[in-house]
Amino acid sequence: MKKLITSEFEEELKESYLKYALSVIISRAIPDARDGLKPVQRRILYAMYDMGLLPNRPFRKSATVVGEVIGKYHPHGDQAVYDALVRLAQDFHMRYPLIEGQGNFGSIDGDPPAAYRYTEARLEKITLELLNNIDEDVVDFVDNFDGRYKEPVLLPAGFPNLLVNGAVGIAVGMGTSIPPHNLGEIIDGTIAYIDNPDITIEELLKFIKGPDFPTGGIIVGRKGIYDAYRTGKGKITLRAKYEIEEKDIIIKEIPYLVNKAELISKIAQLVREGVIEGISDIRDESDKEGLRVVIEVKRGYEPQIVLNQLMKHTKLQDTFSINMIAILNNQPKLFNLKELIEVFVKFREEVIIRRTKFRLNKAKLRIHILEGFLKAIENLDEIIEIIRNSEDVQSAREKLISKFNFTLEQVNAILEIKLQNLTKLEREKILKEYKQLEEEVKIYEKLLKDKNELYKLIKEELIKIKEKFADKRRTKIIDSEKDEISLEIEDLIQKEDVVVLITNGGYIKRMSLKSFKSQNRGTKGKTGITMNDNDFPYRICVCNTHSQLFFITNKGRIFWMKAYKIPEMSLTSKGRSINQFLTLKENEKVIDILPDVDARFIVIFTRFGRIKRVKLEEVLKGRMGSYIIKLKENDEVVKCLFTIGEEDILIAKEDGKVLRIKQNDIPIQSRKGSGVKGISGKNIISGCVILPNSKVITITNKGYGKKVKESEIPTLKRPAKGIYILKANEKIGSLIEVVDSFAQNENLIMITKNGMALRIDISNLQEYSRNAGGVKLIDLSENDLIACVGIIR
Repeated sequence: MKKLITSEFEEELKESYLKYALSVIISRAIPDARDGLKPVQRRILYAMYDMGLLPNRPFRKSATVVGEVIGKYHPHGDQAVYDALVRLAQDFHMRYPLIEGQGNFGSIDGDPPAAYRYTEARLEKITLELLNNIDEDVVDFVDNFDGRYKEPVLLPAGFPNLLVNGAVGIAVGMGTSIPPHNLGEIIDGTIAYIDNPDITIEELLKFIKGPDFPTGGIIVGRKGIYDAYRTGKGKITLRAKYEIEEKDIIIKEIPYLVNKAELISKIAQLVREGVIEGISDIRDESDKEGLRVVIEVKRGYEPQIVLNQLMKHTKLQDTFSINMIAILNNQPKLFNLKELIEVFVKFREEVIIRRTKFRLNKAKLRIHILEGFLKAIENLDEIIEIIRNSEDVQSAREKLISKFNFTLEQVNAILEIKLQNLTKLEREKILKEYKQLEEEVKIYEKLLKDKNELYKLIKEELIKIKEKFADKRRTKIIDSEKDEISLEIEDLIQKEDVVVLITNGGYIKRMSLKSFKSQNRGTKGKTGITMNDNDFPYRICVCNTHSQLFFITNKGRIFWMKAYKIPEMSLTSKGRSINQFLTLKENEKVIDILPDVDARFIVIFTRFGRIKRVKLEEVLKGRMGSYIIKLKENDEVVKCLFTIGEEDILIAKEDGKVLRIKQNDIPIQSRKGSGVKGISGKNIISGCVILPNSKVITITNKGYGKKVKESEIPTLKRPAKGIYILKANEKIGSLIEVVDSFAQNENLIMITKNGMALRIDISNLQEYSRNAGGVKLIDLSENDLIACVGIIR
């Protein structure tokens, strides 16, 4: 009759869940600190060893192995066992694979392995170092799940497998993440610990440089390594290994546990979404020779900048979290590096002591048997006579023991031996074996008595394993301060003077200033600046690749970005849509570009003659795309200036009138202010600052220009109509730009609507009075006009 147990559901749930959690932690997900294996891994390896699937034997079907493991040791799902077997064979998961697979065992692309009826497996050579001497009573054996077979509690583990191959597992309420390491380094560190048990983590780092992943890659910085080795927990930055070939980025190695196919797919997605710019194509050229992913960089983009984006947004740079939890004495524990080495060394002590005792007892028993053989040879005739005259084996056994004082073991051995082995010739062999065994007994007894001899043997065995299996480190470690990816992008970009051009149609590009060669005044200029049909240059800015550029729109909004983010192109390239960089609204366009300077204020000019001054500090507190002026109906921003606060301000109109005012005459307003009236009338086109003893340069749309001394331009109170600095007419055209000139070696760049460009030395420009029209700066073609002007200081 069944017995029913009554229990509160809450209590039963707690108790059952605790049992389940403990089972997952101890029996499934977390490896043992001594042999570095989870139960399923240990059972697979032992089952294969028991089946005779040694490295020098033929492969066997994985299905056979899985069946053996499930039937004898691991009563769980066949797929779970096969998955564990596959992982032990994958060279992109295991630093030193423990199983040699034949067939499709999956790939770094995430391809699944073939079904177990197709694949075959056997043990790797290095795995024998985990199993060696297992038949010499070096570890405990326990009954399997049904009591019909015995299985080892641990494998003897001739090397620190937990540190060498690492482990990843998620249990209940905890998980482990131990990175793999280089076998040679770990053995060197273990030997260093044996020589000096008081060794510090810092001293161990001289031998163990850091994790060594099967997929290679680069570890950035050493602090994460040190923290993890010291405390058992930490994070390391792991990065792909790459080369730049003819501006293409070649990925040679990827971070550990990163799926290559998913990585490539993610890059392609980010390129489509515009998150990553400058990539024209991605190709996977990986083959048997190794991993190779080619990322083609578009013309005008710096590969290092594209690479920086890739590292930021994809798993080409990833974080590996370290949490060195393992099982010791049926308890999960967080270990640091030294503690794991200590646990291994103590375990090896136990293994070698047990092995030595086993061999000592075996040798003593054999010596005892040999002593019986020697006595039997001396009394051979009499022994044969006793055996011949005995009624049965038991009778012979008793008579021999009684007559010669043989032990039971000796008598049994004598009765089983062939007579030919008791000849005089065989006596010499027995004596030789006897003496050899006596020497072995001395060695074994010395090992058991002398710890130094024991440690010496442990070191010798470790060195042999190192000589057989150690290889070169795969993962490179670099100091974070030498990391070019983590540097600011400016540090990767060569400082160069450039010209940024915006067209009326909203296209933008960056060109090297070297493309604009200085020419004589009055020439036609250089041809080559290409635009779309019906488009023309609108504004240029001479700056540096490292300059922070501020973009002001006709609607009064401000944006900013670094000059190097604008693609560098030739004069003949049409440029990129500015909407790819700035989020502009309908009928909104950029009307001015200001490079960053040591300024305190931004002064804003509107088409209808209003002027506004705002603290630059307040502007920068706002978000990208925020408004810096509240415009009147139908009004728009036409020009902006950065100022220190002490300069005079000049406002210029299309007809040639200008108004010079003190900057303090312009009240400081918040970003929401609409400014004050500056100059009377409409068609404001430009403005500039005026410094004492400087010159003002005027340029008309028909290519005429002149210098005017600042002293000829009186300071007035706003609002005012202003005075003429020149009078626009049919010959010289209308005023399009005023520029302040105050330094030596200044140059002027003028670009026409048809794309002609002329660079002239300002020192060659003559001074004229306010009433003069100036001189021809450029020889314009018919129907061509000056579109924009920039100054080079």
